[in-house]
Amino acid sequence: MPLAEAVTLGQYVPGTSFLHRMDPRVKLLITLFFLVILFFINKISGYCFFLVILFLLVKTCGISLKYLFKGLKPILILILFTLIAQGLFSGEGRILFSWGIITISDVGLWKALFMSMRLAMLVFVTTLLTLVTSPIDLTDGMDRMLSFLTYLKFPIHEVAMMMTIALRFIPTLLDETDKIIKAQISRGAPLDRGNIFKRLKALISVFIPLFVSAFRRADELAQAMESRCYRGGVGRTRMKEMRPSLLDLWGTLIALGIGSSTALFNFLPYWFL
Repeated sequence: MPLAEAVTLGQYVPGTSFLHRMDPRVKLLITLFFLVILFFINKISGYCFFLVILFLLVKTCGISLKYLFKGLKPILILILFTLIAQGLFSGEGRILFSWGIITISDVGLWKALFMSMRLAMLVFVTTLLTLVTSPIDLTDGMDRMLSFLTYLKFPIHEVAMMMTIALRFIPTLLDETDKIIKAQISRGAPLDRGNIFKRLKALISVFIPLFVSAFRRADELAQAMESRCYRGGVGRTRMKEMRPSLLDLWGTLIALGIGSSTALFNFLPYWFL
């Protein structure tokens, strides 16, 4: 599978669902609200409930669930490290198995599962935001939402533009990396054979053309923006003005309902996971 298809962060899936049509500022605030809620959940049942609601939202947008799970691939190593660190080296609670520095306890296994689910939920929420919001809308939403920072001489438009360009070019650079790897393998580079040291050394033949390609694309983008008289956020006007609608109000109420329902799991009896 090409690398660009394996990573969904930064990809946008066009659609006409209510999430696609919501104001990007409202979607950013709702995403931030969900991220905060996830850090206050202290029961696995709360994460399971939130996961079910998230899957229902994805299905209403006409997006396949595989896009969400693809978003986990870049952090699988981090999730695996969390599982190992919490599950095998935590001595809290009742000891289930002990051998040398390895200590498996019931509390350690619980924390390993808990932290892994939290990481997965964080990735799911941010991935859903990029799937239903175009890069241009994300830039405009961040620019409008944080426009008050311009009074503090903070270049919020430029920062929002850089973040959006970075997200937009993630799939492009991954696709470029995949092409370079295939081209170097066809030339005999030992990227798919040999020991780990030979493969790491062979990666130099991938990184150098990748950096050259990235700088070339950056230069082409800068020339294209200059040819269109782009001068940053000063005096910038927009063809379409953002105005919250009734749909955004309903979306906010639904988000508050989901967050409140998820938070209720923290007050359930201790035996309810």
